Amino acid sequence: MVRDQIEELRAGMRRRGKLEQFAAVIDEAEALDLQRRASITAVEEKKAQRNQLTAEVGRLKKAKQDADAPMAAARALGDEIAAMEATLGPTEARLTELMLGIPNVTLADVPEGDESKNVVVRSWGTPRAAESVKPHWEVGTALGLLDLERGAKVSGSGFVVYRGAGARMLRAFANAMLDLHTGEFGYEELWVPTLVNRATMTGTGQLPKFEDDMYGVKDDDLFLIPTSEVPITNLYRDEILAEGELPRAFTALSACFRREAGSAGKDTRGVLRVHEFHKVEMVRYCTVEQGEAQLELMVGHAEAVLQRLGLPYRVVLLAAGDTGFSSAKTYDLEVFSPGVGKWLEVSSCSVCTDFQARRANIRYRPEGGGKPKFVCTLNGSGLAFPRVFAALLEHHQQADGSVAVPEFLRPWVGRDVIR
Repeated sequence: MVRDQIEELRAGMRRRGKLEQFAAVIDEAEALDLQRRASITAVEEKKAQRNQLTAEVGRLKKAKQDADAPMAAARALGDEIAAMEATLGPTEARLTELMLGIPNVTLADVPEGDESKNVVVRSWGTPRAAESVKPHWEVGTALGLLDLERGAKVSGSGFVVYRGAGARMLRAFANAMLDLHTGEFGYEELWVPTLVNRATMTGTGQLPKFEDDMYGVKDDDLFLIPTSEVPITNLYRDEILAEGELPRAFTALSACFRREAGSAGKDTRGVLRVHEFHKVEMVRYCTVEQGEAQLELMVGHAEAVLQRLGLPYRVVLLAAGDTGFSSAKTYDLEVFSPGVGKWLEVSSCSVCTDFQARRANIRYRPEGGGKPKFVCTLNGSGLAFPRVFAALLEHHQQADGSVAVPEFLRPWVGRDVIR
């Protein structure tokens, strides 16, 4: 498989701007794949020879003739086969190790280059002017919605306590978003573990590449999830679905944990970059051929949440060099924060083709028969809470310091205005 797609792999890394970084890795993987194939062929040839000798031994014994010579030759071949298979194991292990560290190949319509080549596909609404808008941490503190000081005291920098109507607003986010995705868009709601094993983290691409970004429980070799995409995508690891079951759609509320290694000093005010947060996740399974259409559908579902919250946003197609490790194509949904004067990513929707499915061995059996095929997986935030909370406080704040509650959230917040 490596040899058959080696040039596609090189071209994919070139589009990401990472060919130099991965050139030696790909060269070694190609050489190991050739070595592995040659070893397998040689082993099969030896096994065929041994089978012939075994048959000859049987014939000679049946004829009551001397079979010592072919028996000795068969034993010698068995020793050779065992030695060859012993060398095959480390070769395959090293090949797997190399391939697990190489990112997905992006789709043809993804712009080549770094984040400067990202493309704004469309936008909705008009961002509020920054004049007279207070940043969310000032508004949230003044209204008793945020307690950043005590969050840092009980856990450290990058942790937040939401209080009173602020806590109620996050609960409203969960209810409103989950009800929308399950009631109108057909997702099955799940409640998944926040601790997962190493195989699960490897299946979606967090391991081994990004272990430094994860919170781990070393004594148990478990990890706190960075997103519920991880357990949801792995639900059907090592299973075969029927094609008639596809596409399938799942949604879940979960806590998300990220060390944000290498992000020191970025967006340190308020809730824009935190180590623990909640979000509603969307995950879809489909065939590879359905992948791009399913991605557009998922993006529309995330957009619907922002529209009902009354938050102006833009949809950005990420360039190859800015596309995540497991993704083949990603759209970011960004809301404008007038309080800090920048666009904030509140959802990232990706199609991963069969990249994750190969790692997790998730397949489907075609309706017309034939060998099982790998599914296509997709994931997206629908939405992440902290930055939506920040944008809402800034866009919907009023002259008297209060914040208007969008109609979408009022059944759960219990009021029209937070004063």
